[in-house]
Amino acid sequence: MAAPSKAAMTTSSLPQPQLRASADEAPETRQQQRQPAANPPQRRWHWSWKQVWFQLHWLIGITAGTVLVIIGLSGATLAFKDELLDVMNPGVRHVAVETRAPLTPGQLSNIAAAEHGQRVASITMYAEAGAAPRLFFAPKNGQRRGESIYVHPYTGAAQPALAGAGFFEWTESLHRWLLLPREPGRQVAGALALCLLGLALSGLYLRWPRRPLDWRTWLTFDPALKGRSFLWNLHAVAGTWCLVVYVALTLTGIYWSYDVVRDNIDAWAGKPPRTAQAPTKKGSAKKDAPPVDLGPAWSSFQQHAAGWTLASVRLPTRAGEAVQFTWLASDAPHERARSRMSIAAADGAVTENEPYSQQALGARLVNIIYPLHMGTYFGLPGRIIVTLASLGLPLFAITGWMLYLGRRKAKRAVQAQRALLAGMPGKTDTGLPTLVAYASQSGQAERLALESARALQQAGVAVDVQSLDQFDPAQLRQYERALIVASTFGEGEAPDGTRRFARLLQQTSGTPLAGLDFGMLALGDRHYSAFCGFGHALAQQLQTLGATPLFPLIEVDKHDPAALAGWSTALARCSGSAIDAIGVQEAASYGEWRLARRVLLNPGSQGGELHEITLTGPAGASWEAGALAEIIPCNADGSDGDASNAHHAPRSYSIASLPSDGELQLLVRQERHAGEENQGHGLGSGWLTRFAPLDAAIRLRLQANPAFAPALVDVPCIYIGNGSGLAGLRSHLRARQRAGLARNWLLFGERQQAFDSVCGAELQGWLDAGHLVRLDRVFSRDGADARKREYVQDRLRASAGELRDWLAQGAIVYVCGSLQGMAAGIDAVLQEMLGQEGLDALLAAGRYRRDVY
Repeated sequence: MAAPSKAAMTTSSLPQPQLRASADEAPETRQQQRQPAANPPQRRWHWSWKQVWFQLHWLIGITAGTVLVIIGLSGATLAFKDELLDVMNPGVRHVAVETRAPLTPGQLSNIAAAEHGQRVASITMYAEAGAAPRLFFAPKNGQRRGESIYVHPYTGAAQPALAGAGFFEWTESLHRWLLLPREPGRQVAGALALCLLGLALSGLYLRWPRRPLDWRTWLTFDPALKGRSFLWNLHAVAGTWCLVVYVALTLTGIYWSYDVVRDNIDAWAGKPPRTAQAPTKKGSAKKDAPPVDLGPAWSSFQQHAAGWTLASVRLPTRAGEAVQFTWLASDAPHERARSRMSIAAADGAVTENEPYSQQALGARLVNIIYPLHMGTYFGLPGRIIVTLASLGLPLFAITGWMLYLGRRKAKRAVQAQRALLAGMPGKTDTGLPTLVAYASQSGQAERLALESARALQQAGVAVDVQSLDQFDPAQLRQYERALIVASTFGEGEAPDGTRRFARLLQQTSGTPLAGLDFGMLALGDRHYSAFCGFGHALAQQLQTLGATPLFPLIEVDKHDPAALAGWSTALARCSGSAIDAIGVQEAASYGEWRLARRVLLNPGSQGGELHEITLTGPAGASWEAGALAEIIPCNADGSDGDASNAHHAPRSYSIASLPSDGELQLLVRQERHAGEENQGHGLGSGWLTRFAPLDAAIRLRLQANPAFAPALVDVPCIYIGNGSGLAGLRSHLRARQRAGLARNWLLFGERQQAFDSVCGAELQGWLDAGHLVRLDRVFSRDGADARKREYVQDRLRASAGELRDWLAQGAIVYVCGSLQGMAAGIDAVLQEMLGQEGLDALLAAGRYRRDVY
């Protein structure tokens, strides 16, 4: 926890109990997880449909969405394949225009057959002058498709092979089948298409605004936004722009991926059933038909197909067959709007003519699928749009991952705040607790509410923390005072989970909340028109129902420190005590220290291993007794812990030594847990007690702990602790010894004397030298009868008479160790002896100082 601000220190000198939270140690350890102590909200998984869709959206997005990046990038690469090939191969597919007439299909076929010794199956001709025809040979034995070449339109000579053609074939295989075998690859690509469709439609549902007819809400992006607001706005607005394109791409992609889909659509369109094209087997090839003179058929085609731009000429495979022409007119609506014509090879008579405009509607609709997928249906603008949408898939993957990691980071920060709050002892209050409620979308409001509750509880105010997600407005009548942290989502709306509460509150009538005082911290972003809209609406409705504001509503623009300072000041007025600054992270940097040595203090103990960790650091480093060392832990392999551990949840340890010792010492309990993560060790304790090699760099910063400050004046001091809590007490006792202050009483608890006499020689030496007036070492596991186990609090209760004498002489009581059990037991003993008023007086005088965890 941050040290109190200078202003806070001048307001009150009352030392507040110091707690530190972490999540990887068991009870009686420095890193243990806190247990609830102040009514933290219980999580109940009553998800709305929107929450369900949200979970599905991000789950698909961070899994299939990552693979869709490959589909998008490969699709964008293929969008302008022909243009790129022409740039890479100048003079291959387009030659210089000559004055002589280009060769006819028949002439080209004869030249190619003579030069290559293969039968020409089809020829693609172009009306554009200088365009090179493309010849397709019949497949050889074992081939599914024959080879193809471009030929010079005026000489019939083969053109050079296209450089880069192999790359684009590989890219197409990646796009269509993810480089898998054809059939399973189609299935996987189809599944990914369905995932993209689900992402597009669920995204539409999730961002549906309250004013859907306002186009600005849908399509306007604000580049001035920062942080998560920027990412969310970019993700949502860009997704809206691309929505229609993605729906078209996925529906058309599914057509090619699943035979059952394609066959049913083709059947509806009246197209003949597809026949599988198997590779030609050896010995199964049919004999080539005699050479056919294509001259009459070509002349007839040119007469009947005026304005053609592209014609595919399929040669007969047997005598008597017609020449098949599939051609594209200059006024065709798209590249697949092709007419069909059959012409007799012998005399050029047209045996079948089916212009595209006269084909069945269903067939024409099916022919649109490919142009829609490629964007060519809308010409060059359509191709550009599809390309940009394809390139957008990496953008959505990146922003989606960043938003997901941000939520994960925020969730861990909230868990850390919950741990801190749960461990706060608070003050027993016979009145009603203060309600600390929050309405949170991304977790910021929840974190601030938990931090506020912890600060209030530290100041002696009983609190009840609740999420408005599971709160009923009628429950507000149970409180006299409420402090609410409310986020605004979208355009002045309540967070998703709070909509039910807001609706029920709006439906409430009369003045049922008369007598309720409330304070409101409204979170928002000024770049949105309805800045802090929900916070204002909530405050207004509470006043309408009779509630009275404790102070004017406080608006916070993102993480505005000035506004948060105002909130801290308001909390201080409400509590009547100093309040640490809320929402302000310390700026102190971490320094590099070195692991000098570690010593196991309790070999053979029933409890976890307790190690004395010795560190050496920068020259001139200084701290006082009771201070803390915050350490950023590493994984077992020395790599950084996760983002939350690395930046928002450093492990905090009481320092067991003084600067004059020339080294910094800690007492760290090694935490073990089931599972393979970090080889079954706690992250922080595992790093310090086992995995960090000697001389390893340890990232550490010193943290003042004024709530546990030393008493270097001539007053008696009673030091009570257990386990690794001896660390903080040892530094106090060393400081008192060097100050010549000997009126010290130490009560320390562990498990077994034979194995857990931690620092026994040093403690006994202090007792023998008169530095300790009294030393009580209590070992709870010694003795055969478990029913007669003695703990530190039992020894203190048994010494009630001497405790009263010490307190009568002005003694200060220090408690360091586990909150559950020891610290709670000590608190109970003091309350039994002094009564609640007496305990309150001890706290108010700064004579009851606790550092519990």
